[in-house]
Amino acid sequence: MESARRHPDSDRSVTLMNGGSQVMKTIQALTAALCLALMATGCAVTEMRSVTKTPDSGFLGKDASLLTPGDISKGQVGLRYFNPSAQWRQYTKIIIEPVTFWGDDTTKVKPPDQQALATYFRGALEKEFAQQFEIVTTPAPDVVRLQVAITDAEAATPGMRTISVIVPQMRLLNAVQSMATDKQVFAGGLQAEMKLTDAATGQLLSAAVGRAMGGGSIKAAAQVEWGDAQNAMDFFAKRAATNFKALTTGRATVAELPVE
Repeated sequence: MESARRHPDSDRSVTLMNGGSQVMKTIQALTAALCLALMATGCAVTEMRSVTKTPDSGFLGKDASLLTPGDISKGQVGLRYFNPSAQWRQYTKIIIEPVTFWGDDTTKVKPPDQQALATYFRGALEKEFAQQFEIVTTPAPDVVRLQVAITDAEAATPGMRTISVIVPQMRLLNAVQSMATDKQVFAGGLQAEMKLTDAATGQLLSAAVGRAMGGGSIKAAAQVEWGDAQNAMDFFAKRAATNFKALTTGRATVAELPVE
């Protein structure tokens, strides 16, 4: 029996259908990836980011050599150090020194803004630590000393920042921008260094360098110029107080940080 012959147009139709199906799969995959990106970056007011400047401001001095990379994906700061000999449970009080600004010659932050940011940061630290510890001014065996320096800050673009987190198309662009450049479009943020020492002996207990940028939450929409930086300082202050409390009460070990 003579076999049936396939019409050439039929073969082309199958090819086109297969090609179209592949295109649709590709579009669906890209859409899914973008949606996941939007979900990942769209809910947070503040997002932890990798450190952009090496800790060479002089604030940490030789202690900067002790820093090792943290896991940003787990909520850890970009660089950190914990003294393996620290007896965390002995500490119940804290001295919080005035926050300072250690920007280099390339900083775009004007002196009045530097002072305002430093003042705000200290206030945020005092607010969070006061809920967990007694804040004192005199060294003692059960007291730690916290010193913090702002090494860089970026201002947000208020009007465009609002549009970028409200308009759906801009939110999607934000997600892509965040994945490609490590920050959302028109967002501000802040990088800071910290060291925690035994107030009586001066022994270094911990040091860290962290950078946080404005996220895609609707709550971050109506931002003032330094709103994202202030949110970053609030975030760092709360995280520091919570982690220190967890260490001093035995709720968590260094390996289990950060805690919520």
